[in-house]
Amino acid sequence: MSERDLMAGWSVELLHDDFRQCLREATLLYDSETAIQRLRVFRNPTFGRILTLDNVVQVTEGDEFVYHEMMSHVPIFSHGAARSVLIVGGGDGGMAREVLRHKGVERVVMVEIDPGVIEFSKRYLPGIGGGAFDDPRLEVVIADGADYMKADGERFDVIIVDSTDPIGPGVTLFTDSFYGHAKRRLTPEGVLVTQNGVPFMQPGELTNTLRAFKALFRDWGCYLATIPTYVGGPMAMGWGTDGPARDASLETLKTRYAEAGFETRYYTPEVHKAAFALPGYVARLRP
Repeated sequence: MSERDLMAGWSVELLHDDFRQCLREATLLYDSETAIQRLRVFRNPTFGRILTLDNVVQVTEGDEFVYHEMMSHVPIFSHGAARSVLIVGGGDGGMAREVLRHKGVERVVMVEIDPGVIEFSKRYLPGIGGGAFDDPRLEVVIADGADYMKADGERFDVIIVDSTDPIGPGVTLFTDSFYGHAKRRLTPEGVLVTQNGVPFMQPGELTNTLRAFKALFRDWGCYLATIPTYVGGPMAMGWGTDGPARDASLETLKTRYAEAGFETRYYTPEVHKAAFALPGYVARLRP
């Protein structure tokens, strides 16, 4: 069988120079280019519907819960009293869905650069948003996340940077100036978390973010989650705060989780605490 025959009916991700991920396209549901990027949705027998931007996997119905639960519940349960949350990116609605499960959260602002992502996610990936776009606590702002963060405005208890990889429109969300502006938009004990790729495959991405966090925050670092379609080992989430959020004990997290009154598929208080325990090769990426 030739390489051309092998690739027919498969989506090939070209994110890494020395590694390719291939996912079978059982059914192609959407393929279109917006003014910013190419959006595709196809169905895979194992992972369900998959969204790619410029042929890089962004989210799948099968494992999205791992990413969205760990990016949202870790900072919110750590904080313990979050009332306002800013999401940068997240046009598929999954992050907003998880954040809005917290009854104590009164206001969520989601800043998405591409309205096309939101509209086709509502149509082609409705299960990921799960009705989040209909929640009156959610305000959607169509803008560049870096521009929004730079402007003067309200402060948030939790900021979640649900970005793409640092290519194309996502580049500006990985700069020192962006992180500095993000800190300015936090409340005094607020928490910033960021998507920082897979350290084994993208070590520089994590190191650069942590270098900026070290200069900005009293408590800085990262935590990990294993997401099957983000290949090459666990994914890192950057963590920065000047408050005591990381000091929450396991018993405190258990109490907050029980009082929240909802079930999760990946997140548990025990997983929360363990996620900050880093393997040696990840710990050595800290500046």
